[in-house]
Amino acid sequence: MPFALYMLGLAVFAQGTSEFMLSGLGPDIAADLDVSLSTAGILTSAFAVGMIVGAPLMAVVGRRWPRRTALLAFLAVFLLAHVVGALTGSFAVLLATRVVGALANAGFLAVALVAAVGMVEPNAKGRATSVLLGGVTLACVAGVPGGALLGQFWGWRSAFWAVALVSVPALIAILRSVPAGAPDPAGAGARGELRSLRAPRLLVTLLLGALVNGATFCTFTYLSPVITNVTGFSQSWVPALLALFGVGSFIGVTAAGRFADARPVPFLLTGAVALLAGWVLFALTAGNPVAAVVLVLVQGALSFGVGSALITQALYAATGAPTLAGGFATAALNVGAAIGPVGGGIALSAGLGHRSPLWVSALLVTMALMVGAAALLRRRQPPSGESGSESRCSSPQVNSATQRRG
Repeated sequence: MPFALYMLGLAVFAQGTSEFMLSGLGPDIAADLDVSLSTAGILTSAFAVGMIVGAPLMAVVGRRWPRRTALLAFLAVFLLAHVVGALTGSFAVLLATRVVGALANAGFLAVALVAAVGMVEPNAKGRATSVLLGGVTLACVAGVPGGALLGQFWGWRSAFWAVALVSVPALIAILRSVPAGAPDPAGAGARGELRSLRAPRLLVTLLLGALVNGATFCTFTYLSPVITNVTGFSQSWVPALLALFGVGSFIGVTAAGRFADARPVPFLLTGAVALLAGWVLFALTAGNPVAAVVLVLVQGALSFGVGSALITQALYAATGAPTLAGGFATAALNVGAAIGPVGGGIALSAGLGHRSPLWVSALLVTMALMVGAAALLRRRQPPSGESGSESRCSSPQVNSATQRRG
Protein backbone atom coordinates (compact mmCIF):
# COMPACT_ATOMS: atom_id res chain seq x y z
CA MET A 1 0.00 0.00 0.00
CA PRO A 2 1.31 3.53 -0.79
CA PHE A 3 2.78 5.56 2.09
CA ALA A 4 0.31 8.37 1.37
CA LEU A 5 -2.55 6.00 2.18
CA TYR A 6 -1.25 5.50 5.72
CA MET A 7 -0.99 9.27 6.16
CA LEU A 8 -4.64 9.57 5.22
CA GLY A 9 -5.29 6.91 7.85
CA LEU A 10 -3.42 9.01 10.43
CA ALA A 11 -5.67 11.98 9.71
CA VAL A 12 -8.74 9.74 9.96
CA PHE A 13 -7.41 8.53 13.34
CA ALA A 14 -7.36 12.13 14.62
CA GLN A 15 -10.85 12.76 13.26
CA GLY A 16 -12.24 9.53 14.69
CA THR A 17 -10.80 10.43 18.09
CA SER A 18 -12.50 13.81 17.91
CA GLU A 19 -15.84 12.26 16.97
CA PHE A 20 -15.92 9.78 19.86
CA MET A 21 -13.92 11.44 22.65
CA LEU A 22 -16.75 13.60 23.98
CA SER A 23 -18.36 10.50 25.50
CA GLY A 24 -15.80 10.81 28.32
CA LEU A 25 -15.47 14.61 28.44
CA GLY A 26 -19.09 15.75 28.72
CA PRO A 27 -19.23 16.26 32.52
CA ASP A 28 -15.99 18.29 32.56
CA ILE A 29 -17.17 20.49 29.67
CA ALA A 30 -20.53 21.05 31.36
CA ALA A 31 -18.87 22.09 34.64
CA ASP A 32 -16.24 24.31 33.02
CA LEU A 33 -18.63 26.17 30.69
CA ASP A 34 -21.47 26.29 33.23
CA VAL A 35 -24.07 24.37 31.22
CA SER A 36 -26.13 21.28 32.05
CA LEU A 37 -24.92 17.81 31.11
CA SER A 38 -27.79 17.43 28.65
CA THR A 39 -26.80 20.71 27.00
CA ALA A 40 -23.20 19.50 26.72
CA GLY A 41 -24.57 16.38 25.02
CA ILE A 42 -25.71 18.58 22.13
CA LEU A 43 -22.04 18.77 21.12
CA THR A 44 -22.15 15.09 20.14
CA SER A 45 -25.44 15.47 18.24
CA ALA A 46 -24.12 18.54 16.42
CA PHE A 47 -21.07 16.65 15.23
CA ALA A 48 -23.20 13.74 13.97
CA VAL A 49 -25.56 16.06 12.09
CA GLY A 50 -22.59 17.91 10.62
CA MET A 51 -21.16 14.63 9.34
CA ILE A 52 -24.45 13.52 7.76
CA VAL A 53 -25.13 16.83 6.04
CA GLY A 54 -21.51 17.63 5.33
CA ALA A 55 -20.48 14.38 3.63
CA PRO A 56 -22.40 14.83 0.34
CA LEU A 57 -22.27 18.63 0.49
CA MET A 58 -18.50 18.81 1.01
CA ALA A 59 -17.96 16.11 -1.61
CA VAL A 60 -19.68 18.37 -4.16
CA VAL A 61 -17.52 21.31 -3.04
CA GLY A 62 -14.33 19.25 -3.02
CA ARG A 63 -14.80 17.89 -6.53
CA ARG A 64 -13.97 21.36 -7.90
CA TRP A 65 -10.42 21.14 -6.48
CA PRO A 66 -7.48 18.81 -7.01
CA ARG A 67 -7.76 16.03 -4.43
CA ARG A 68 -4.60 17.01 -2.54
CA THR A 69 -5.85 20.59 -2.29
CA ALA A 70 -9.23 19.41 -1.01
CA LEU A 71 -7.64 17.10 1.56
CA LEU A 72 -5.31 19.83 2.83
CA ALA A 73 -8.10 22.41 3.02
CA PHE A 74 -10.48 20.15 4.93
CA LEU A 75 -7.77 18.96 7.33
CA ALA A 76 -6.54 22.51 7.98
CA VAL A 77 -10.08 23.68 8.81
CA PHE A 78 -10.54 20.66 11.08
CA LEU A 79 -7.27 21.44 12.89
CA LEU A 80 -8.13 25.13 13.36
CA ALA A 81 -11.60 24.27 14.65
CA HIS A 82 -10.01 22.23 17.44
CA VAL A 83 -7.56 25.01 18.30
CA VAL A 84 -10.45 27.46 18.65
CA GLY A 85 -12.42 24.88 20.63
CA ALA A 86 -9.51 24.39 23.04
CA LEU A 87 -9.19 28.15 23.61
CA THR A 88 -12.80 29.27 23.89
CA GLY A 89 -14.72 29.91 27.09
CA SER A 90 -18.08 30.11 25.29
CA PHE A 91 -20.31 27.09 24.85
CA ALA A 92 -21.85 28.65 21.71
CA VAL A 93 -18.42 29.02 20.12
CA LEU A 94 -17.50 25.45 21.11
CA LEU A 95 -20.74 24.22 19.54
CA ALA A 96 -19.92 26.11 16.34
CA THR A 97 -16.43 24.54 16.24
CA ARG A 98 -18.01 21.07 16.51
CA VAL A 99 -20.25 21.77 13.51
CA VAL A 100 -17.38 23.23 11.48
CA GLY A 101 -15.08 20.37 12.51
CA ALA A 102 -17.71 17.81 11.50
CA LEU A 103 -18.20 19.43 8.08
CA ALA A 104 -14.43 19.41 7.52
CA ASN A 105 -14.18 15.82 8.77
CA ALA A 106 -16.98 14.73 6.43
CA GLY A 107 -15.38 16.47 3.47
CA PHE A 108 -11.97 14.98 4.22
CA LEU A 109 -13.29 11.43 4.58
CA ALA A 110 -15.41 11.72 1.42
CA VAL A 111 -12.41 12.82 -0.65
CA ALA A 112 -10.02 10.44 1.13
CA LEU A 113 -12.16 7.38 0.31
CA VAL A 114 -12.08 8.27 -3.38
CA ALA A 115 -8.38 9.22 -3.29
CA ALA A 116 -7.46 6.01 -1.48
CA VAL A 117 -9.03 3.68 -4.04
CA GLY A 118 -7.48 5.80 -6.80
CA MET A 119 -3.99 5.06 -5.43
CA VAL A 120 -4.28 1.28 -5.84
CA GLU A 121 -5.15 -1.27 -8.50
CA PRO A 122 -8.85 -1.46 -9.47
CA ASN A 123 -9.23 -4.83 -7.71
CA ALA A 124 -7.68 -3.63 -4.43
CA LYS A 125 -10.34 -1.18 -3.26
CA GLY A 126 -11.10 -3.32 -0.22
CA ARG A 127 -7.52 -3.21 1.05
CA ALA A 128 -7.29 0.55 0.47
CA THR A 129 -10.56 1.12 2.33
CA SER A 130 -9.40 -1.07 5.23
CA VAL A 131 -6.22 0.99 5.67
CA LEU A 132 -8.23 4.21 5.71
CA LEU A 133 -10.95 2.97 8.06
CA GLY A 134 -8.25 1.43 10.23
CA GLY A 135 -7.73 4.98 11.49
CA VAL A 136 -11.27 4.94 12.92
CA THR A 137 -10.71 1.61 14.64
CA LEU A 138 -7.41 2.77 16.13
CA ALA A 139 -9.27 5.81 17.47
CA CYS A 140 -11.52 3.37 19.35
CA VAL A 141 -8.50 1.45 20.66
CA ALA A 142 -6.19 4.29 21.65
CA GLY A 143 -7.61 7.69 20.78
CA VAL A 144 -10.83 7.63 22.80
CA PRO A 145 -9.35 6.11 26.00
CA GLY A 146 -6.36 8.44 25.58
CA GLY A 147 -8.63 11.45 25.28
CA ALA A 148 -10.47 10.39 28.43
CA LEU A 149 -7.19 10.05 30.34
CA LEU A 150 -6.00 13.46 29.14
CA GLY A 151 -9.28 14.95 30.28
CA GLN A 152 -8.90 13.40 33.73
CA PHE A 153 -5.35 14.67 34.29
CA TRP A 154 -5.19 17.98 32.36
CA GLY A 155 -8.78 18.92 31.62
CA TRP A 156 -11.00 18.50 28.57
CA ARG A 157 -9.14 21.16 26.59
CA SER A 158 -6.01 19.00 26.49
CA ALA A 159 -7.91 16.40 24.43
CA PHE A 160 -8.76 19.06 21.85
CA TRP A 161 -5.10 20.15 21.74
CA ALA A 162 -4.04 16.51 21.28
CA VAL A 163 -6.33 16.08 18.25
CA ALA A 164 -4.93 19.28 16.73
CA LEU A 165 -1.32 18.15 17.32
CA VAL A 166 -1.90 14.72 15.77
CA SER A 167 -3.36 16.45 12.71
CA VAL A 168 -0.17 18.46 12.11
CA PRO A 169 2.11 15.59 10.92
CA ALA A 170 -0.76 14.24 8.80
CA LEU A 171 -1.14 17.66 7.19
CA ILE A 172 2.58 17.85 6.39
CA ALA A 173 2.73 14.26 5.12
CA ILE A 174 -0.29 14.72 2.83
CA LEU A 175 1.32 17.84 1.38
CA ARG A 176 4.50 15.89 0.61
CA SER A 177 3.17 12.45 -0.35
CA VAL A 178 -0.32 12.65 -1.88
CA PRO A 179 -0.25 13.25 -5.66
CA ALA A 180 -1.45 16.74 -6.62
CA GLY A 181 -3.91 15.47 -9.23
CA ALA A 182 -6.30 17.76 -11.04
CA PRO A 183 -9.92 18.82 -10.69
CA ASP A 184 -12.40 16.41 -12.20
CA PRO A 185 -13.24 17.25 -15.81
CA ALA A 186 -16.25 19.43 -16.44
CA GLY A 187 -17.91 16.66 -18.44
CA ALA A 188 -18.42 14.56 -15.33
CA GLY A 189 -20.86 17.01 -13.75
CA ALA A 190 -22.28 16.74 -10.27
CA ARG A 191 -25.80 16.28 -11.65
CA GLY A 192 -24.67 13.33 -13.73
CA GLU A 193 -23.01 11.75 -10.71
CA LEU A 194 -26.10 12.33 -8.58
CA ARG A 195 -28.22 10.56 -11.20
CA SER A 196 -25.90 7.56 -11.18
CA LEU A 197 -26.11 7.42 -7.38
CA ARG A 198 -29.76 6.38 -7.75
CA ALA A 199 -28.70 2.95 -9.04
CA PRO A 200 -30.63 0.28 -7.05
CA ARG A 201 -27.52 -1.77 -6.20
CA LEU A 202 -25.77 1.26 -4.74
CA LEU A 203 -28.81 2.43 -2.77
CA VAL A 204 -29.27 -1.03 -1.26
CA THR A 205 -25.59 -1.21 -0.33
CA LEU A 206 -25.74 2.20 1.37
CA LEU A 207 -28.89 1.17 3.27
CA LEU A 208 -27.20 -2.02 4.43
CA GLY A 209 -24.19 0.01 5.59
CA ALA A 210 -26.43 2.35 7.58
CA LEU A 211 -28.28 -0.55 9.27
CA VAL A 212 -25.12 -2.46 10.19
CA ASN A 213 -23.41 0.68 11.48
CA GLY A 214 -26.56 1.56 13.41
CA ALA A 215 -26.35 -1.82 15.15
CA THR A 216 -22.68 -1.22 15.92
CA PHE A 217 -23.13 2.19 17.49
CA CYS A 218 -26.32 1.25 19.31
CA THR A 219 -24.38 -1.19 21.48
CA PHE A 220 -21.12 0.77 21.49
CA THR A 221 -22.91 3.84 22.87
CA TYR A 222 -24.53 1.88 25.70
CA LEU A 223 -21.77 -0.67 26.29
CA SER A 224 -20.86 0.92 29.62
CA PRO A 225 -24.25 0.34 31.31
CA VAL A 226 -24.42 -3.16 29.82
CA ILE A 227 -21.12 -4.29 31.28
CA THR A 228 -21.58 -2.53 34.62
CA ASN A 229 -25.28 -3.17 35.33
CA VAL A 230 -25.72 -6.54 33.60
CA THR A 231 -22.29 -8.18 33.51
CA GLY A 232 -21.25 -6.79 36.88
CA PHE A 233 -17.90 -5.21 36.01
CA SER A 234 -16.84 -2.11 37.90
CA GLN A 235 -16.65 1.25 36.14
CA SER A 236 -12.86 0.98 36.00
CA TRP A 237 -13.24 -1.85 33.46
CA VAL A 238 -15.13 0.31 30.97
CA PRO A 239 -12.10 1.87 29.17
CA ALA A 240 -10.45 -1.54 28.83
CA LEU A 241 -13.55 -3.15 27.30
CA LEU A 242 -14.11 -0.20 24.98
CA ALA A 243 -10.51 -0.59 23.85
CA LEU A 244 -11.09 -4.34 23.40
CA PHE A 245 -14.03 -3.54 21.12
CA GLY A 246 -11.64 -1.30 19.19
CA VAL A 247 -9.08 -4.12 18.91
CA GLY A 248 -11.80 -6.32 17.47
CA SER A 249 -12.82 -3.61 15.02
CA PHE A 250 -9.23 -3.31 13.79
CA ILE A 251 -9.09 -7.07 13.24
CA GLY A 252 -12.39 -6.94 11.35
CA VAL A 253 -11.37 -4.09 9.07
CA THR A 254 -8.08 -5.84 8.29
CA ALA A 255 -9.87 -9.10 7.45
CA ALA A 256 -12.34 -7.25 5.25
CA GLY A 257 -9.45 -5.73 3.32
CA ARG A 258 -8.09 -9.21 2.59
CA PHE A 259 -11.29 -11.02 1.63
CA ALA A 260 -13.93 -8.49 0.54
CA ASP A 261 -12.28 -7.81 -2.84
CA ALA A 262 -12.09 -11.46 -3.91
CA ARG A 263 -15.35 -12.97 -2.58
CA PRO A 264 -17.59 -10.13 -1.39
CA VAL A 265 -20.98 -11.88 -1.37
CA PRO A 266 -19.92 -14.97 0.64
CA PHE A 267 -17.91 -12.72 2.99
CA LEU A 268 -20.84 -10.37 3.58
CA LEU A 269 -23.44 -13.13 3.91
CA THR A 270 -21.38 -15.21 6.33
CA GLY A 271 -20.31 -12.14 8.28
CA ALA A 272 -23.84 -10.74 8.59
CA VAL A 273 -25.31 -14.06 9.78
CA ALA A 274 -22.49 -14.40 12.32
CA LEU A 275 -23.03 -10.78 13.39
CA LEU A 276 -26.73 -11.40 14.06
CA ALA A 277 -25.96 -14.59 15.98
CA GLY A 278 -23.37 -12.70 18.02
CA TRP A 279 -25.77 -9.90 19.04
CA VAL A 280 -28.42 -12.44 20.08
CA LEU A 281 -25.84 -14.49 22.01
CA PHE A 282 -24.49 -11.34 23.68
CA ALA A 283 -28.01 -10.33 24.76
CA LEU A 284 -28.63 -13.78 26.23
CA THR A 285 -25.28 -14.19 27.99
CA ALA A 286 -24.44 -10.59 28.97
CA GLY A 287 -24.56 -11.60 32.64
CA ASN A 288 -21.57 -13.93 32.17
CA PRO A 289 -18.25 -12.00 32.44
CA VAL A 290 -16.26 -14.43 30.27
CA ALA A 291 -18.88 -14.49 27.52
CA ALA A 292 -19.20 -10.71 27.62
CA VAL A 293 -15.45 -10.15 27.21
CA VAL A 294 -15.22 -12.61 24.31
CA LEU A 295 -18.27 -11.17 22.55
CA VAL A 296 -17.09 -7.57 22.92
CA LEU A 297 -14.01 -8.58 20.90
CA VAL A 298 -15.88 -10.77 18.40
CA GLN A 299 -18.70 -8.30 17.76
CA GLY A 300 -16.23 -5.48 17.27
CA ALA A 301 -14.49 -7.55 14.60
CA LEU A 302 -17.69 -8.66 12.85
CA SER A 303 -19.31 -5.21 12.98
CA PHE A 304 -16.43 -3.35 11.41
CA GLY A 305 -15.54 -6.21 9.06
CA VAL A 306 -19.03 -6.29 7.54
CA GLY A 307 -19.36 -2.49 7.63
CA SER A 308 -16.02 -1.95 5.90
CA ALA A 309 -16.87 -4.52 3.21
CA LEU A 310 -20.18 -2.77 2.52
CA ILE A 311 -18.45 0.58 2.06
CA THR A 312 -16.02 -1.08 -0.36
CA GLN A 313 -18.94 -2.53 -2.33
CA ALA A 314 -20.55 0.91 -2.45
CA LEU A 315 -17.39 2.29 -4.04
CA TYR A 316 -17.36 -0.57 -6.56
CA ALA A 317 -21.03 0.06 -7.37
CA ALA A 318 -20.62 3.82 -7.81
CA THR A 319 -18.56 3.73 -10.99
CA GLY A 320 -20.64 6.57 -12.44
CA ALA A 321 -20.00 8.82 -9.44
CA PRO A 322 -16.22 8.70 -8.86
CA THR A 323 -16.07 11.91 -6.82
CA LEU A 324 -19.35 11.79 -4.86
CA ALA A 325 -19.36 8.10 -3.90
CA GLY A 326 -17.18 8.67 -0.84
CA GLY A 327 -19.46 11.43 0.40
CA PHE A 328 -22.59 9.32 0.24
CA ALA A 329 -20.82 6.32 1.80
CA THR A 330 -19.71 8.58 4.66
CA ALA A 331 -23.24 9.92 5.06
CA ALA A 332 -24.67 6.39 5.19
CA LEU A 333 -22.23 5.42 7.96
CA ASN A 334 -23.19 8.46 9.99
CA VAL A 335 -26.91 7.98 9.48
CA GLY A 336 -26.39 4.59 11.09
CA ALA A 337 -24.27 6.12 13.85
CA ALA A 338 -27.18 8.49 14.57
CA ILE A 339 -30.15 6.10 14.41
CA GLY A 340 -28.50 3.29 16.38
CA PRO A 341 -28.04 5.19 19.67
CA VAL A 342 -31.53 6.71 19.27
CA GLY A 343 -33.03 3.23 18.96
CA GLY A 344 -31.09 2.00 21.98
CA GLY A 345 -32.12 5.07 23.96
CA ILE A 346 -35.79 4.53 23.13
CA ALA A 347 -35.56 0.92 24.31
CA LEU A 348 -33.92 1.98 27.58
CA SER A 349 -36.46 4.76 28.15
CA ALA A 350 -39.26 2.26 27.60
CA GLY A 351 -37.99 0.27 30.56
CA LEU A 352 -36.86 -2.73 28.52
CA GLY A 353 -33.71 -3.13 30.59
CA HIS A 354 -29.99 -2.63 30.08
CA ARG A 355 -29.76 -5.57 27.65
CA SER A 356 -32.23 -3.89 25.27
CA PRO A 357 -29.58 -2.08 23.13
CA LEU A 358 -28.17 -5.52 22.29
CA TRP A 359 -31.59 -6.64 21.08
CA VAL A 360 -31.98 -3.43 19.06
CA SER A 361 -28.61 -4.18 17.42
CA ALA A 362 -29.87 -7.68 16.59
CA LEU A 363 -33.05 -6.19 15.11
CA LEU A 364 -31.11 -3.77 12.89
CA VAL A 365 -28.90 -6.57 11.54
CA THR A 366 -32.00 -8.71 10.94
CA MET A 367 -33.45 -5.86 8.88
CA ALA A 368 -30.17 -5.67 6.93
CA LEU A 369 -30.28 -9.40 6.18
CA MET A 370 -33.90 -9.14 5.02
CA VAL A 371 -33.12 -6.19 2.73
CA GLY A 372 -30.02 -7.94 1.37
CA ALA A 373 -31.90 -11.20 0.74
CA ALA A 374 -34.72 -9.36 -1.03
CA ALA A 375 -32.22 -7.51 -3.23
CA LEU A 376 -30.42 -10.75 -4.17
CA LEU A 377 -33.70 -12.48 -5.05
CA ARG A 378 -34.78 -9.52 -7.15
CA ARG A 379 -31.50 -9.53 -9.08
CA ARG A 380 -31.75 -13.28 -9.81
CA GLN A 381 -35.37 -13.19 -10.99
CA PRO A 382 -35.94 -12.74 -14.74
CA PRO A 383 -37.81 -9.58 -15.76
CA SER A 384 -41.61 -9.73 -15.66
CA GLY A 385 -43.06 -11.69 -18.58
CA GLU A 386 -39.81 -13.58 -19.22
CA SER A 387 -39.15 -17.20 -18.23
CA GLY A 388 -36.47 -19.14 -20.02
CA SER A 389 -35.38 -18.96 -23.59
CA GLU A 390 -38.91 -19.31 -24.98
CA SER A 391 -40.08 -16.11 -23.25
CA ARG A 392 -37.03 -14.22 -24.32
CA CYS A 393 -37.61 -15.15 -27.94
CA SER A 394 -41.14 -13.84 -27.78
CA SER A 395 -40.36 -10.63 -25.97
CA PRO A 396 -41.79 -7.37 -27.39
CA GLN A 397 -38.33 -6.16 -28.38
CA VAL A 398 -37.61 -9.30 -30.41
CA ASN A 399 -41.08 -9.32 -31.99
CA SER A 400 -40.84 -5.71 -33.08
CA ALA A 401 -37.42 -6.33 -34.57
CA THR A 402 -38.82 -9.33 -36.50
CA GLN A 403 -41.70 -7.24 -37.80
CA ARG A 404 -39.29 -4.52 -38.97
CA ARG A 405 -37.20 -7.09 -40.81
CA GLY A 406 -40.38 -8.47 -42.39
